[in-house]
Amino acid sequence: MRMIEIRDTDITDLHVDAIVNAANESLLGGGGVDGAIHRAAGPGLLSACRRLPEVRPGIRCPTGEARMTEGFALPARLIIHTVGPVWEGGEEGEPALLTACYRNVLGMARDHSLKSLAFPAISCGVFGYPPEMAAVIALAEIAKSRWSGLKITLCCRGDHILRSYRDAAEKLALEVE
Repeated sequence: MRMIEIRDTDITDLHVDAIVNAANESLLGGGGVDGAIHRAAGPGLLSACRRLPEVRPGIRCPTGEARMTEGFALPARLIIHTVGPVWEGGEEGEPALLTACYRNVLGMARDHSLKSLAFPAISCGVFGYPPEMAAVIALAEIAKSRWSGLKITLCCRGDHILRSYRDAAEKLALEVE
């Protein structure tokens, strides 16, 4: 049985099999969650990301895809990096790209037999995705996932994002903690 927990917490403090990094396409660090994860993981993360092959110049992980590295100095054993879409008003394929982020991360979790996973609110920070819309996509994709036995923590920083995810869970009739 899957357990979903929604809470306001620092993803870098969690003792889980993997945390999800809301990264940029270079995977070389940035602001927000990405910067916090790189700082907490230490310099080994940057070195590991640099070793990941570029699929195009400067791009190691295209939007919607996922890559995995060790967790380094984090309490999490692994980091699954995914790149969410920048919100452009919803007419540039953003919902499909955000759905792909969750689907690809959950597929990677299944393929590696993970038991616990923590997500940030992908694309809801500097990428500007409206949390009310992003939360429905995130929770709907998690609900569709066929990987049972996976404990998922949704790390929602701030009242607005936290409320958006809790409202989405209620709207989708999902049992969450």
